[in-house]
Amino acid sequence: MQAAQKRRAAARERANELGLGQSYRTFAITGVMGALGRVGRGFVLVVLCLCLVALVFMQPPSALLKGLVLTALLLVTYGSGLLWRRMSANLELNRCYLYPGGVVVTNPFGQVRDAVAWSEVSMLKLTNGAVLVTAIHRVELVRRGSTPVGFAVLGAQPALVKALQEQAKRNGIPQRDVHYHVS
Repeated sequence: MQAAQKRRAAARERANELGLGQSYRTFAITGVMGALGRVGRGFVLVVLCLCLVALVFMQPPSALLKGLVLTALLLVTYGSGLLWRRMSANLELNRCYLYPGGVVVTNPFGQVRDAVAWSEVSMLKLTNGAVLVTAIHRVELVRRGSTPVGFAVLGAQPALVKALQEQAKRNGIPQRDVHYHVS
């Protein structure tokens, strides 16, 4: 647990350098590969469920054994997602620390990837949609004179997106929303 505390301390130190404030909330985020992995996991879950349904109706030879193997694969696939979520939260991996004065974002290894004060942000871009069984929200904080800070948030109505919209409104930052839907 010491490693997680060091990661949290590094994020706090970066926030102190920028003067973002003391209180913060932490949220889970991901990158493009994490979002694609989640879509792939959803696809595998759907295919395994369809195979189980097909086994019930077709009843091929040794259907019970095939059903048990498919059920085991289904449970392992679903459980691996739950396990990763728990582990990444405990180790402080892929996090967004939301401070009153700005945002600190960590990478998949828990190191500070980027930090931005609200005074530097010129626009909040939100792109959201659904792919298969996964809702994905792409957040981009456009900065004046520097590269934007971007990350993805998974879930239908994530608390981080609402909190970022509230902070943007509070700081007078314009927002742009783009919606898409892929089945």
